[in-house]
Parts: sequence; structure tokens; C-alpha cells
Amino acid sequence: MYSIRRANKADTGAVMRLLAQVNRVHHDGRPDLFRLGTKYTPEELERIFADDARPVFVSTDENGDVLGYAFCILQQHIGSHLMTDIRTLYIDDLCVDERARGRRVGTGLYEYVLAYARAAGCYNVTLNVWSLNQGAMRFYEKCGLVPQKVGMEKILSCSSSESHDAKGE
Repeated sequence: MYSIRRANKADTGAVMRLLAQVNRVHHDGRPDLFRLGTKYTPEELERIFADDARPVFVSTDENGDVLGYAFCILQQHIGSHLMTDIRTLYIDDLCVDERARGRRVGTGLYEYVLAYARAAGCYNVTLNVWSLNQGAMRFYEKCGLVPQKVGMEKILSCSSSESHDAKGE
């Protein structure tokens, strides 16, 4: 069994480990875009954990070990000439430890985020997912999310080192 709560400073090391797992998936899928590393430093994480506009939730097991996280950002376009001023909860990142997958940790985190968003008066919950991450796309579709917008690209050229590597030389 697991529980979900706001992340705190004591969770920094475990969240850093999970950030590295997420980065590895992205780097393996698109090494032309992603370097190996983590999205945040430990100091940045601690500031984010303390920011009520950017709540981070962690799922923990009975021993207090972090099984997954959800980074969120409250958004609202007040005074925009184009966008309505609805309140949105954006899921910036959701990760379940590789060793805890298949135990409904991700579903629990997602449902917790939905309840938090409802309580915060949000109109919707949004997120972005890289097309290289087919497992995440299937998970979000199972959760009932549908495309809101689609990002597209055309790669114009490769750096000389990438061309060299692609030829196996």
C-alpha cells in the first residue's frame, strides 16, 4: 500500500533519482535533444517543493520510500486578450519508479492530482508528453486524457558528430 503527500526537503534524493530515470527515457529516445542529467538541481527542487503555485506530490510506500512523483503548476491567463481566465493545473512531470510500475502508483498519483485540481477550483488538467514515450502516452490515454494540441517538428540538419555516429564510423 502507498500514500500520497506534498514533497518536502527530505524527499530530494529520491526525487533526484527518479528525475534521472525520466531523463534516461528521454535521452534514449531523443539523444539529439536530451543530455544525460536531471531537470533540476537539489537546491532548485527544495525551492519548488516550497512553492504553493508549483505543488509536487510524492507517493510513498509503508516504509516512507518514494515510489513516484507528480510535479504540477497552477496556471491562469488573467488579462489575456486571447485566452480565457480559466484556472488550469498543468502536470509538468509524472514518474513512477521503474521498480514500482504495474502497482497502480501512477494511477493513484494522477487521481490525487485530479482531486487537488478540483479542490483548487481548476477547470482542467493538462500535460505534455513526448511522442517517443509510448508507455506514457498509453497510460495517459487510459486515464482518459485526449490531445489538446500537438507539437510538430522538422529536423533540418544533424551536427557533424551525430552524422558521424549515425554512420557507425
